[in-house]
Amino acid sequence: MIHSISSANFERIIPLINAYQQFYNVDHVSAQQNRSFFSQFGMQSDKGCQFAYFDGTEPVAFATVYFCYSSTLTAKVGVLNDLYTLPSHRNKGIASKLIKHCAKFAIERGACRLQWVTARDNTTAQALYKKLGAKQSSWEFFSYTP
Repeated sequence: MIHSISSANFERIIPLINAYQQFYNVDHVSAQQNRSFFSQFGMQSDKGCQFAYFDGTEPVAFATVYFCYSSTLTAKVGVLNDLYTLPSHRNKGIASKLIKHCAKFAIERGACRLQWVTARDNTTAQALYKKLGAKQSSWEFFSYTP
């Protein structure tokens, strides 16, 4: 079952956030930094929201949606910035359910679409996205740190 993350269940997803960061070889972020950063998102926030999939009472996957704006679309856009499922719960349709839930949330909040990026070598995730009918962008992704 999918639940939005709030102060009542926030601490329960910190281990999932840590596992997600480890998956992408991010080791410089502390639990306190995660608490500070991710606590700004929730159902009442205009910035975005986090959702977790619970298997019974245990959180086994999470996703984060942020909002931004596109000049080429002249619209608000939902960005699926994080999506992670514990290895023991993969290939059970959980990620698909989270993506669909996040897309519905984004549209209900006025976004014209949900978009995201993933690592070039994450072919498993890319196959899932294509199976869902997501279209691969023709845009290239860059980052710059002066």
